[in-house]
Amino acid sequence: MKENLKSMNIIVTGASRGIGYELVKLFSTDPNNTVIAIARNETKLMQLKEECLIKNPSSKVIPILSDLSNKVAVENLIAALTKKVQTVNILINNAGAITKKPFVNIDLHDLEYIFNVNVFSAFLLIKGLLPIMDRAKGAHVVNIGSMGGFQGSSKFAGLSAYSSSKAALACLTECLAEEFKGENIAFNCLALGATQTEMLNEAFPGYTAPISAEKMAAFIADFSINGNKYMNGKTIPISLGTP
Repeated sequence: MKENLKSMNIIVTGASRGIGYELVKLFSTDPNNTVIAIARNETKLMQLKEECLIKNPSSKVIPILSDLSNKVAVENLIAALTKKVQTVNILINNAGAITKKPFVNIDLHDLEYIFNVNVFSAFLLIKGLLPIMDRAKGAHVVNIGSMGGFQGSSKFAGLSAYSSSKAALACLTECLAEEFKGENIAFNCLALGATQTEMLNEAFPGYTAPISAEKMAAFIADFSINGNKYMNGKTIPISLGTP
C-alpha cells in the first residue's frame, strides 16, 4: 500500500475467509485505521481479530456478526455501524454467495439468496452509510465484482445466478458514481478473475488459480486507498486467466 490517509475508518464485508480475511489483516497493520470486519462466522471473526493483534498490538479491528442475506439483519447492521464510527472512508462490499446449478434447476429461493448477498446487501449498506461517508477527505466504495459479470467475458454453465448478480453490482456502481459525482464519494467495481479462495473451489473444484487471496487482497487494499484519486464509476477487470 502506498500513500495513506490518517485515521481511516474502513468497512469490509465477507471478512471471515478468503480475500476479505486478508484485507482486514492488511488494513489493520496501520494503527491509524479502524477496521470493521463483517461476517456470519463468529469463530472466524475472533480468530481474525486475534491474528491482527498478534501482528500489530495497536491494531483496531471491530468484528460484527451479520447475515447479509437477511434484509432485516442488514438494517440492524447499518444501525450498529453508525454507532461504531462517525465517518466512513472506505467501504468494501466483498461478501459474496455462489451457487452452481443448471439454469432449469435454479429456483426463486436460490436466486433471492444470491442477489440478497451479492447485490441488495451492497445497495442497502451504501444507502444506509451515505450520510456518514467522509466527504471532507473523500470516500471510496469498492464493490467486488467478478469477470463472470463482466460484459463480453467468458461465461460458464451453471453460474447464471451468480454472474447476473455480479453484472447488476457493476451497473449499480456505475450509476451511483454518476449520481454522486459532486459529493466527493467515488464508486468503483473490481471484476476479479480466478483467485484461490474457498468460493472458487465451490465453483471449480480442483482448479488452481493463478493468484492467491493474499496477493489479490494486497491489490484491492492499495486500490481502495488510492484508486479514487484517478477513477470513478469504473468496472475494472482484474484477471490473469479464465475462469
